[in-house]
Amino acid sequence: MSQSIDQLMDSLSTGGLTVRLLGLLDLVVPGQWQNVTGFDNAIQVVTGETDPGMVAQVRDRALVLWDDASQGYQRAVSIYQTIDKVDAAIGAAALAHTIGERFSLFSFLDRVTPNQDKAQTVDLALKLASECVAFCSANGFPGDSIGDFVSAVTSYEKENLIRMAAILTFNGLIPLGPDYAVKLMDAVRGFDGSELEGNRLFQMAKGFLPGEPVRFVTNAVTSLESYVGGFMDSHGITLDGVLGHLRGVVDFADDKLDYLAALIDMSTDYMTHTGVQSVSRSLISRAVGEI
Repeated sequence: MSQSIDQLMDSLSTGGLTVRLLGLLDLVVPGQWQNVTGFDNAIQVVTGETDPGMVAQVRDRALVLWDDASQGYQRAVSIYQTIDKVDAAIGAAALAHTIGERFSLFSFLDRVTPNQDKAQTVDLALKLASECVAFCSANGFPGDSIGDFVSAVTSYEKENLIRMAAILTFNGLIPLGPDYAVKLMDAVRGFDGSELEGNRLFQMAKGFLPGEPVRFVTNAVTSLESYVGGFMDSHGITLDGVLGHLRGVVDFADDKLDYLAALIDMSTDYMTHTGVQSVSRSLISRAVGEI
């Protein structure tokens, strides 16, 4: 990877659409996320340490761990980056002149076609499966350790939790409706491979999905059925509540939520942004323990 984790943290945005949307999600999953940027700042936030000498020691050890590609930290960040790059590429040309701090969807409705329900469920399934692999990579588990991931995801917090909330809200609840979990599981159980092979995200993702990719996606997603199905209720998230918060940032019509979901996918990098923060936290915590 061309950039080190400190460079990635130092270059994270402090504003813009991604940060604003993640901040809105923190209103419905309160107190879980703050936009920590800058690697030295992250060290202080994670450890509570302000002594420059100790911060430098943690930084040095964390960078040694990062540089060791066998540890999986670089792979995890690459997975998050890959997902965001594919999403951005799909709509970059259509959105080049329409995205701002506030914008209307109607100006580009004739230039971009959002996913239909089935295609949207494929994207949602792939993001969940990719999250599984990225988490395992960053935490020392084999990439196919679905059971370890399912056990860990119920305890997600901070950047991990806000990312999962974003996946399920922006790629599930908004485009598919409150019964998104049922639609997702029905679609996944019916996968015959053709839905995935024709999906651009799958073509990019299958290189890091372990084993037989279609089977892995099916197993990973169905193993999350209880978690995904109960996520919104357990966190008090509703479609009306989410849309109410979004109206302060994005102009949209209630009957164009598929376009809203497509726009968010195309114009944000929330997977990478929170993924870099999550990996940094893991690295820093481990570095402190090894000093």
